[in-house]
Amino acid sequence: MSKIQVKTLTLIAIILVIGSYRLFPHPFNVTPVMAMGLFAGTYFHQKWMAVVIPLLSMFLADLVLGFHNTMLFVYGAIVLAVSMGFVLRHSVSPLKVIGASVAGSILFFVITNFGVWAMNDYYPKTWQGLMTCYTMAIPFFQRTLFGDLLFNGVLFISYWYCAKSLGHYTLEISRKASG
Repeated sequence: MSKIQVKTLTLIAIILVIGSYRLFPHPFNVTPVMAMGLFAGTYFHQKWMAVVIPLLSMFLADLVLGFHNTMLFVYGAIVLAVSMGFVLRHSVSPLKVIGASVAGSILFFVITNFGVWAMNDYYPKTWQGLMTCYTMAIPFFQRTLFGDLLFNGVLFISYWYCAKSLGHYTLEISRKASG
């Protein structure tokens, strides 16, 4: 199996496993949703896989958790996180990952709460109703931001560490094979 295939399979496994976190009891709004998208966009070579794998992970969990009328907004936010990862992939740094995490949290907040306002009858379909929806969602933003920073930290630091460790391992095997 080639190095690229191993990397791709590893990335797929990471995204599917971390996506399954949603199936277990966890603090409300502390999920890896946007982190999966940012991570996938940053590290998958094939852009279509960077989009499909996080969405597949979400869909598989949603088969168990149930579907809701704002799913398209959530999934759309993930696609935007993947796009942010495409920008990040050429120069990954801790500060850029933190910045992208915060930006992703804000995008998720704006997009999904717009979806709540648009798809439900909780708030009047007026500018004031939309602003009330956003205002009522502010307490949840803190947890979303925490979750995005946490899971992006776990994903990016773990991946960096594994790539560094496996890089030394691959180099050592190459030296033994050649000499």
